[in-house]
Amino acid sequence: MAVRIAVDAMGGDFAPGVIVRGAVEALADNDDFELVLVGDEGRVHAELRGLDLGPHAARVRVVHASQVIEMDESPVDGLRQKKDSSIVVMAKMAAAREVDAVISAGNTGACAAACQLKMRPLPNVSRAGIAVAVPSFHGPFVLCDVGANIQAKPRHLYEYGVMASVFAEKVIGIEKPRVAVLSIGEENVKGTELVKQTHELLSADSTIHFVGNVEGKDLFNNVCDVALCDGFVGNIVLKFVEGLAEGLFRTISHEFDGEEPGVKSKIDSALQRIWARHDYSEYGGAPLLGVDGVCIICHGRSNARAIRNAVRVAGQFLRLELGKAVVERLARPA
Repeated sequence: MAVRIAVDAMGGDFAPGVIVRGAVEALADNDDFELVLVGDEGRVHAELRGLDLGPHAARVRVVHASQVIEMDESPVDGLRQKKDSSIVVMAKMAAAREVDAVISAGNTGACAAACQLKMRPLPNVSRAGIAVAVPSFHGPFVLCDVGANIQAKPRHLYEYGVMASVFAEKVIGIEKPRVAVLSIGEENVKGTELVKQTHELLSADSTIHFVGNVEGKDLFNNVCDVALCDGFVGNIVLKFVEGLAEGLFRTISHEFDGEEPGVKSKIDSALQRIWARHDYSEYGGAPLLGVDGVCIICHGRSNARAIRNAVRVAGQFLRLELGKAVVERLARPA
């Protein structure tokens, strides 16, 4: 059976051009994928005409959406006022089981809210969260939530711990992932009430390998495999890490500008190999855990390669049946 993947063609800083191109390129990697491009029909078809679809043309469909929720718009206002936006249309299609997965590099808040409203939460899930695999020297760790829920409650973070553990096991291949709460100190008496109450909930669940609180400085020291926080903190951490990594690579490269060409070439080659392991586009996008279906949220600056990988990742999540695994895990007694 074909896997139907809907892509928000109008979402992202470089939409619709690179979004359409990246999505179409993914068809070459997956013979059983059908692509549904959601957005302004005229603009999407214009982009498709500039591409060589070849034998994949029959596997591409365009669904018209007359509106776009812009990056700087309030998610609530955007969903309320733009009911024919590409994000809303795409979420409705997923809810009606017209597509199997949805992908967007557009307004993160609007996409998360639309998918939660239309696709509905999984059983025993009160709030969905975005989980990101963050690369480190010791291998990736999962950070959840990074932007879906900025007013989290302890129960929400507890659920993130369960769902992110399933993600770490199934997708990253970490057996019995260590779960921690991001705080200002390792001691369980430190942190906000949210942190303290989350600590109590996780400590009481024997099915979770909870290792306590973790400080920001230890995230890259192989202390935990899953780090939990509200979406406000998580989004700041994620973007700080991205900016720091880019700045460090530029600084190191600049330091060797005066070296002999042969030395400079070797340094640049090594930096490129390291950067490839830390480039967000390699991971495609982040899953919105907790909704009844597969939703992949991509970086607003996603290039064609990132979208291509996001389509691949969506297919992987469908094959692994992540939602089913989450439901089974949350149904277990603590």
